[in-house]
Amino acid sequence: MKRLIVPLSVVLVLLLGSGIALAAGSYEGVSVQVISQPRPEWDVINKYLGEFEAETGIDVTIKYFAEAERRSKERLDAATRIGGYQVYYLDETNVAEFAAAGWIVPLLPYYPAEYEFDDFMSAWRKIATYEGEVYFAPTFGCGDLFMYRKDLVAQAGLLAPETLDDYLQMTMKLHQPPAVYGTVTRGTRATNWWRWGTFFYAFGGQYLVDGEPAFNSEAAVKATNFYMDMLAYGPPGGSTASWGDCIETFRAGKAGSFIDADVFYDWCEDPEKSHIVGKVAYTAPPAGPAGAYSAGCAHGLGLSAVGCPDERTREASALFIAWATSKENELARLDNGVTNSYARTSTLYSGQMQEIIPEFLVEALEERAAVTGVTYMRRPEWPEIAENLGIILEELFTGTRTDVQGALDEAVSIAEDILSRRQ
Repeated sequence: MKRLIVPLSVVLVLLLGSGIALAAGSYEGVSVQVISQPRPEWDVINKYLGEFEAETGIDVTIKYFAEAERRSKERLDAATRIGGYQVYYLDETNVAEFAAAGWIVPLLPYYPAEYEFDDFMSAWRKIATYEGEVYFAPTFGCGDLFMYRKDLVAQAGLLAPETLDDYLQMTMKLHQPPAVYGTVTRGTRATNWWRWGTFFYAFGGQYLVDGEPAFNSEAAVKATNFYMDMLAYGPPGGSTASWGDCIETFRAGKAGSFIDADVFYDWCEDPEKSHIVGKVAYTAPPAGPAGAYSAGCAHGLGLSAVGCPDERTREASALFIAWATSKENELARLDNGVTNSYARTSTLYSGQMQEIIPEFLVEALEERAAVTGVTYMRRPEWPEIAENLGIILEELFTGTRTDVQGALDEAVSIAEDILSRRQ
């Protein structure tokens, strides 16, 4: 196992060039409170955290909350200027909101250059950036993979689907309930807009046109109808299913396909919990009229503005962020069996990774990377807009509403009101 921290004498030499002087005990007495959510990479970070604290003098406390609660607590801490945390766990849905409100500060002025920020994958660096400033260092990133049962496709005499029309035809053919459902996808209001966005963009949709909400367009209607078709060929309860429901159904062998984050590769190939090991093909999502599209996401760590009121606290907090997201830390995750949590190019192409993941998956990730982008509105108002859109989509999926155009018109009207209130 490689050590996760460079020896302090070496760190001193390196960091002097970046304007951050680090010497033994230089941060003695500095406490860094981190808010996060449970994920496998944090088990590895915690395993070696004592080394970091011993060599820097920084006292680090990490508090974990489920995703929705974590977002709520961060927003409350920032908006009320409590400053209980120095390091926020940020993601693609809230970086614009936090940056526009001044709740977080640009990271790169404090991120030590020798930790090579540019080694993070370009798509994740883009997500971490708002109006030209980088606000977090990615702990992991992901994009969509199209995962389908190659054994069932072969038995049905079908070819691998290349377009969304092919996908629909394959789904219909594979649909043999209750033994196997054609596909499985999320319907719950909390994240349905995330999955819906992949199809929305594949049909040529854009959230904003000339600065105005436009997700009630013809492309949006077609994407919604397509999504509802997919739900119709899914298991009962799919209209309110979460990502957890979907992956468990798929790896139980009860669904023919699944489009979701690449991190689920490990779930599908887990010999202890999956019934479909070796039976799944992995590719980029099928192409729509506007081409293929993969919803990219990235989570990471940023500096709280009120929690880091002085330069010394910002430097110490940024040093923790740099260490936690370092090359060495990512490689240590692989050594500890965590293969679906990385954000650096060097990790993907490392010898360790090549020994762990098969060549076909690397090819699928490269294919997917070429069509990965942001499938949400890059505005600080997005969390509120997304919440309302998710509710309306769920109502369509459950049949509470039947007028797709009218429902999307209402969602856009709500978005217009939200945007006008904050201007």
